[in-house]
Amino acid sequence: MIIKKLPVGPIMANCFILGCEETKKAAVIDPGDETDKILLALADEGLTVAQLINTHCHFDHAGGNKKMRDATGAPLVIHALEIPILNNLAASAARWGLSVEDSPVPDRMVADGDTISFGNITLKVIHTPGHSPGGISLYTNGCLFVGDTLFAGSIGRTDFPGGDHETLLASIREKLFPLGDDVQVYTGHGPETTIGTEKRTNPFVRMT
Repeated sequence: MIIKKLPVGPIMANCFILGCEETKKAAVIDPGDETDKILLALADEGLTVAQLINTHCHFDHAGGNKKMRDATGAPLVIHALEIPILNNLAASAARWGLSVEDSPVPDRMVADGDTISFGNITLKVIHTPGHSPGGISLYTNGCLFVGDTLFAGSIGRTDFPGGDHETLLASIREKLFPLGDDVQVYTGHGPETTIGTEKRTNPFVRMT
């Protein structure tokens, strides 16, 4: 699997391109901004976008939805509980003094346990609320894309509308940690980590 991380926008949210090496079909996770940069990275790898996925719909992760959809025609996938946030992108960005375009409506809404496929790759959807009501993590073959649920040494904020601290801790401990210590965690901001590292050292959720 091809994995490319692209920090985008003024808040440096991590957009991920996942590509199937055999079919050259790809998923773009969290196209928050700088769509030209994302499209160039796709072209460099010879990839065709088959899925656009938001782990959650805060503007720094979903602000590029419209341009990416217009450029690729790929379906947009979110969790249903994110619709109120998705519908408020431009206004949310404006409160930070920033500007994004409102998103097109999603083409598919997923729930816990669903799968998203492109090429020969299948992502398992894990509903991980707490940072936002419909936050999802995506798992395949030892790789976990968590949005803003978990960070290296930290966790997502829970002071935004729909956030809940205890719900977030439960999502991490009950749904992500059981996936195994060796699982590589690709976060929505900052560097990668592993489940084992966070279980041992993350002061918010460590298990030892």
